[in-house]
Parts: sequence; structure tokens; C-alpha cells
Amino acid sequence: MKKGALVFASSNEGKVQELKALLEPLGFEISAQQQFGVDAIEETALTFVENALLKARHASTIAGLPAIADDSGLEIDALDGAPGLYSARYAERHGRGSSDIDNYQLVLEQMADLVHEADRRARFRTVIVYLRHPEDPSPLIAEGTWEGHVLMAPQGETGFGYDPVFCNHDTHCSVALLDKNTKNSLSHRGKAVRAMAKMLTEHAGSSLK
Repeated sequence: MKKGALVFASSNEGKVQELKALLEPLGFEISAQQQFGVDAIEETALTFVENALLKARHASTIAGLPAIADDSGLEIDALDGAPGLYSARYAERHGRGSSDIDNYQLVLEQMADLVHEADRRARFRTVIVYLRHPEDPSPLIAEGTWEGHVLMAPQGETGFGYDPVFCNHDTHCSVALLDKNTKNSLSHRGKAVRAMAKMLTEHAGSSLK
């Protein structure tokens, strides 16, 4: 395909910067959806893939460009996969605030009695989709996961979301203690974006034109 402009169906600045860092060196021009007046759409689907497709179609329709969207979440084994699909609004769904701190503090409270690392296993999961246009019948879909466990207390001040309370099993520290390059090389989103970039490259000159 001819590389060029894409609208990223997200208003999360942390995600936008991560995607730019991973895709722009490959020749893609990434613009956040708010640059085209695209407001966030309610995520009403029941899977990461369906939510990502919902967001991508919405952004592509308004921006008039190919769209990339992701849906991500933290899956904690001891909480039966929660917060999962509802990671970004987990605390709000429990009658609390809507900030990242609200979300991870609720998780820490729910896991307070689990003191062994083996009982606190978790993973980040990201699904990324690419649409050539809103009615694209053959979207590209990539997925990435990052294994780790939930810490007893937050560590570090970088990143976003649940980063301060997630200890990844690659560097054995909080994600919020990693520099951006290290995080992007190891993270669930980095894996998914690299898989997507490979798909886009492999489809060059084919039906993605």
C-alpha cells in the first residue's frame, strides 16, 4: 500500500504518542481523531475487536481517511479477567471517579488480601484494527499481550493507565519506571503495532490500495 495519512481513533494522548513513535518512522503520518473534530464514541461492544472496529469506523467516516483504532485492557486472573474490557472506566462503573489513579486504586483495594506474586498474575492486552474506509469488508486485525503481575503499591510516574501498578515480566519492574523506547519495544501495544505494520507492508500493492 502507499503509506500516508491515517487517523488514530483515540483521544488518549499517551496512546497517540506511543503509536506515533512506532509507526511514523515507517512512513505513516498519524493524526489523532480530535484534529478532525471526531468525538469519542461510546464503546458498547462486548469484545476488544468489536470495540476497536466501532471506533475505527466512526473516525474514518468523519475524517475521510483510513483509520487505526485499538482497544486495550488489563486482565487480572484473580479478578476473573477484570477490569478487562472496562479498564478505562473501571472505577467509574463502581461509582467512583474516572481517573487513572481511581482505576488502579480500586484494583489494589480488590486485591489487598493477595500477597503472593503468583496470585496477582495479570496481562495487558491490545487489539489494533486498520480500516481503509468505514465499510471496509476486510479489516486488518493485530493483537499483542504483555505478561506480568499487579504490584502491591504504585511505582514510578511515567506512562498512563495501569502502568504504575503493573510489573512486567521482561524487566521485572513497574511499567511506569521504563523509558519510552524500552516500553515500546516490550509492550502489548508495541507488539500489536509491529504486527500491524508487518501486515500493512505485506499487503503493499494488493487489495489495500
